[in-house]
Amino acid sequence: MRPQPLIAVTDVEASSRWYQRLLGCRSDHGGREYERLIWQDQLVLQLHSFEVEHHHGQIGDPTDRPYGNGALLWFEVEDFDAVVQRAIEMQVNIVKPKHRNPPAGDEGGPNHWECWMKDPDGYTIVVASPDGTADGRWRPSR
Repeated sequence: MRPQPLIAVTDVEASSRWYQRLLGCRSDHGGREYERLIWQDQLVLQLHSFEVEHHHGQIGDPTDRPYGNGALLWFEVEDFDAVVQRAIEMQVNIVKPKHRNPPAGDEGGPNHWECWMKDPDGYTIVVASPDGTADGRWRPSR
């Protein structure tokens, strides 16, 4: 099984550029109505215009804010510090700055770094380093 999340957005092309810049992924479709974003040939996110219905009907209600209330889009990234730096450069709204999960001293849990932020539509995005990376011993596989 592979998750293939889809979110409704107000501007597909702008959101596509935002996610591509932040996460280093690339477009696999492009367009004003729908986008597929991939990383290393794997689909990581789909973007769909609120305004377009196609054969399936409207994806979401653009007046029902906040978008994604209670849902988080979570991305594990090997270049965590670089992604956080890009978020800062992009002046992304950071909700929870870089922090360890679980907090230092707690046992168990993923032992990774996280940073929570908002995308252009207000969805909460979490970038996280791979599990086990917060202790300083982890190195990416080559």
